[in-house]
Amino acid sequence: MVLSDRQNQILNWVQQEDALLVDEMVAHFNVSSQTIRKDINLLAERHLVRRTHGGIAPLSSSENLPFDHRQLLNGDAKGKIAAAVTDVIPDGASVFLGIGTTVEYVAKALMQHQNLQVFTNNLTVASIFGGQPNIRVRVLAGKLRHQHYDLVGEETLAGLRQYYFDYGVLGCGGLDEAQGILDFDPEEAAVSRVLVEQSRHTLLVVDKHKWGRKASARVHNFSSIDQIYTDELTEKQSQLLKLHGVKITLCH
Repeated sequence: MVLSDRQNQILNWVQQEDALLVDEMVAHFNVSSQTIRKDINLLAERHLVRRTHGGIAPLSSSENLPFDHRQLLNGDAKGKIAAAVTDVIPDGASVFLGIGTTVEYVAKALMQHQNLQVFTNNLTVASIFGGQPNIRVRVLAGKLRHQHYDLVGEETLAGLRQYYFDYGVLGCGGLDEAQGILDFDPEEAAVSRVLVEQSRHTLLVVDKHKWGRKASARVHNFSSIDQIYTDELTEKQSQLLKLHGVKITLCH
């Protein structure tokens, strides 16, 4: 069952807060408390939020949203981000496509490229290229994370360090103005960290809702990234990224 636009907005909002109260949501959406409670019931039943006294809270800072839901969340923005990224990746390049559903949108947008060498630990990305003989795909070894359809661990890190990619495309769990790029799982963060080190050009693909999300595993500071592709930034966020030397591409 796909969430309604309001339910998606609630889900994005709560990821950026310690907790949300019913009264806050009633005022923001200008609907009845009964309507908001129905939304809360649905989100809680699908294990997308935690119930609290008088409202809801996000899942823990070490636990991301379920994979199947993340695939649908903010799909329009992810599609526009992916299209912009593929414009800068030439035919014949070597590309590592990392963890995350936005990265999967990039994979779909790259399907018409010729002679790409794609490396990944993302099993969904690998399956996207299954019918594309013009694209060579190498899947790194590692430990399967069943809920996320990707591979992590020491084998994955060792495999990454054997290569130096033209482009490394990574998503993340959250963005913090002081800490930089964050993820939910330390093993996931470790893969992204090595990916940055092993890529000539590092491209971060994130939608605006990643700012302020309560992820707890640190990946890197912003200065490690060459370019960010996103749908929207505040003036403060833009200034911060420019201070760290990050090139910004807004994808509307």
